[in-house]
Amino acid sequence: METDVKLTKLASCAGCGAKIGAGTLAALLEDFKTRHDPHLIVGFDKSDDASVYVINDETALIQTVDFFPPIVDDPYMFGQIAAANAISDIYAMGGEPHLALNLLCVTEQMEDDWIREILRGGYDKAYEAGVIISGGHTISGSDPLYGLAVTGFAKPDQIRKNAAAKPGDVLILTKPLGIGILTTAAKAELVDAGLLKKLYGQMARLNKDACHLMQKYRVHSCTDVTGFGLLGHGLEMAQGSGCTLHLSVTKIPYHKEAEEFAGMGFVPAGAYRNRNFAESSVLVRGKVSRAMQDILYDPQTSGGLLIAVDEKDSEALLRELEEMVPGAQKIGYVTEPEEKPLILENGSEAAFS
Repeated sequence: METDVKLTKLASCAGCGAKIGAGTLAALLEDFKTRHDPHLIVGFDKSDDASVYVINDETALIQTVDFFPPIVDDPYMFGQIAAANAISDIYAMGGEPHLALNLLCVTEQMEDDWIREILRGGYDKAYEAGVIISGGHTISGSDPLYGLAVTGFAKPDQIRKNAAAKPGDVLILTKPLGIGILTTAAKAELVDAGLLKKLYGQMARLNKDACHLMQKYRVHSCTDVTGFGLLGHGLEMAQGSGCTLHLSVTKIPYHKEAEEFAGMGFVPAGAYRNRNFAESSVLVRGKVSRAMQDILYDPQTSGGLLIAVDEKDSEALLRELEEMVPGAQKIGYVTEPEEKPLILENGSEAAFS
């Protein structure tokens, strides 16, 4: 939809860059009185992508919610990206999404046809995912916001938690990094139209194929890489699993233009929050530039899956992913706990090939 409105100008921050920092969130939730139920096998205390409630031996209920301010100016594309991002949490848990509720905040500057296009984008993406949007809630406010509360299902033994990686696992990432940096530069109109179209397509792409493929193999752990960046989400996986994640910097897929813009200072505030959260847990072996580190901390909107798969299955899974999921790459491996939960390896120090 061509429009004179600049949705991104109506919001103080964009996409998953608006997410509260991981460390801050944990502190806010500390010591809350909650009920305990043995059927709730994943709750907010697990730092996972969604909650999981086991109904019976064949069915587990998966629930998640995600919404954010516009990361693009086109209302229809904004709706698609926000929906894909929310649905991704179900895929990250190894589930199949089925139902969703709209969450929408509109501003006085937004015309009815813009609002309709946001919702149409969300409905079209939900339809692609096989999801029925059955209702929702709309309010007015100072910033435009859109997203979904999503319900999915899986067999209990198909649930993929972010805290179950095992030593010897190989790490695979399914989408390239750099979204936050490039969309920050785009606000200054420094990113060309061709690259923007590529970025929008990546953010709107569902993680459906990657989820379905990983269920065929011995995948021990999975998370989607979104607002906390690769290192923030990687740290949650490492700490939850009681392991160390080794990441080979030269293997990590990213948009090359992001490195240049990071060097120019186009780094979103969320990347600094992610650095503050994770940096003390990261050991760097070899030389990794500040710009490259910024990319690793960069908040991703509708990012890819970070998959920890048994080494014996890793080549077969990667081959299938490469056919259906552009950009999927092996980026590292898992070991018993070492000096730090996360180790970045580069140059002659890199042990991963």
